[in-house]
Amino acid sequence: MGINYQKRLIYLIVFASIFKIIISAFVELGNDEVYYYTYALRPDWSYFDHPPMVGLLIRLTTLNLNWINDVSMRLGAIIGCGISSYFIFLLGKKLHSEKAGWYAALLYNCSVYTGIIAGMFILPDSPQMPFWTASLYFMSCILFDDDSSLFRRLVPEKSLNNSNDCHVGQESNFAMTNKKILFLLLGLTIGLATLSKVHALFLWAGFGLFILLEKRKLFTNPFLYLGGLITIVCLFPIIYWNIENKFITYTFHSERVTHHTIQFDAFLQEIIGELLYQNPIVYILLIIGIVFCIKHKEKFSFNKTTWLLCMSIPMLLVFWVVALFNPTLPHWSGPAFIPFMLLTGIYLSEKTNRIVPTSLKFAGSLVIVILIGGTLLANFAPFNLGSKEEKNYGEYCPTLDISGWKNFGKQYAALVEEDLHAGLMRGRTPIVVAKWFPAAHIEMYVARQSHQQVIGLGKLEDLHEFAWLNKERRTLQQGDDAYCIVPSNLPFNVQENYGNMFSAIQKPVIINQMRSGKAVRYFYVYRLKGFKSNTTKDSLLN
Repeated sequence: MGINYQKRLIYLIVFASIFKIIISAFVELGNDEVYYYTYALRPDWSYFDHPPMVGLLIRLTTLNLNWINDVSMRLGAIIGCGISSYFIFLLGKKLHSEKAGWYAALLYNCSVYTGIIAGMFILPDSPQMPFWTASLYFMSCILFDDDSSLFRRLVPEKSLNNSNDCHVGQESNFAMTNKKILFLLLGLTIGLATLSKVHALFLWAGFGLFILLEKRKLFTNPFLYLGGLITIVCLFPIIYWNIENKFITYTFHSERVTHHTIQFDAFLQEIIGELLYQNPIVYILLIIGIVFCIKHKEKFSFNKTTWLLCMSIPMLLVFWVVALFNPTLPHWSGPAFIPFMLLTGIYLSEKTNRIVPTSLKFAGSLVIVILIGGTLLANFAPFNLGSKEEKNYGEYCPTLDISGWKNFGKQYAALVEEDLHAGLMRGRTPIVVAKWFPAAHIEMYVARQSHQQVIGLGKLEDLHEFAWLNKERRTLQQGDDAYCIVPSNLPFNVQENYGNMFSAIQKPVIINQMRSGKAVRYFYVYRLKGFKSNTTKDSLLN
């Protein structure tokens, strides 16, 4: 009896989802994750950094912000990873076999980028991945599915034909209807992926390149252009928001990628980062799989290999060129590795009969060990992994981004109540922030417990979304008091930045973050007295 790979895929998705939910319950949100909570706080057509999809997903999984915790915030990413895994399986099955699809799904979950960064943490990549993998699947159906099998699963044939007889002409019409709908679905899924991150437009670029090389007849199909039109319609929220805000997203981000001096260290950092983000074992397997499929093109459809390379290589090359001149982040190119997983799934299906090859057992174990080890370090390590100097104690320690904030929020809320009863501060004073980090952590874990507003008081390029949140919140008035919270791992000179704005800045109260009886970080809580003028307007957009 053959192996039921689809059943095993379901087991994989369920196990991985439960494991990630458990980890999420013990790991606080990181810098970027809490920042995207601000998107959910203020629904908009688009945002300074990214399109709106991640904020909408957070709204959905937190039940419109009525159920907010670390798990509910990440639930969309975890569910999205399961959906993406299924599309990867279907892709492998279509391109080669169920066995290849199973191995590709294993690779997807063993990759740090697809399995954890986009598959557990709540980032713009999280909602993008299901749409990205669905887009690849619909492309494969358009290019390689002559028997209309996908559409037959979606629409029963009897709904299209009243007769039990199926003639050649009817079958041809059925296939034509199938392909038309697939083009429209493709345009929609690429559009929705673009509403997560704009670089999803690489999907059209790769698809167009392959059509130019191998399937030029498709350029005569009007539904190809209708699909493109649907994607353009999906772009409307991004375009509209940027028109309203003078295309500030692109003027800001263009400054990050317009340097002209070659920086080999930035390029090397990008390559090493890609290796680590894909999981070193997975990365090596991907290289082997690519070489194998190209060398043995006689065994497989070379068109399919060419298509997968078209969906990867152009995107990778663009980010490698950018990395030669500018600092980049490895996850920007993360989706480019997904087609390589399919090639490697084909390679593994030809080379082994093991349900889980030894190499993937090691790859999966590495991810599990990293997650469990990181969770233990974040919650129990009696030391930080960063600076030991008092002026910036804990700086560059990654575990401090995902721990300590929840407990500090409780201690800080108690301090605010004590100050209020003692008459040290007037009314329900706000918290002022100068940068989006740690402002986002303060918004998520501190201000919600103390029932205070967070007000951005700084430069737009430092505040990001908090400049827009200011527009919906009460601005500081002359004579107002405020708090300012400075974590020791993110040093900030309060006197230098706010001394001219307030009549007095009192000596800070120090609250220690303790782990296993040792202080790993200090939180400095400053009382700022007597705001001098309404300078918060400086951080708003006019």
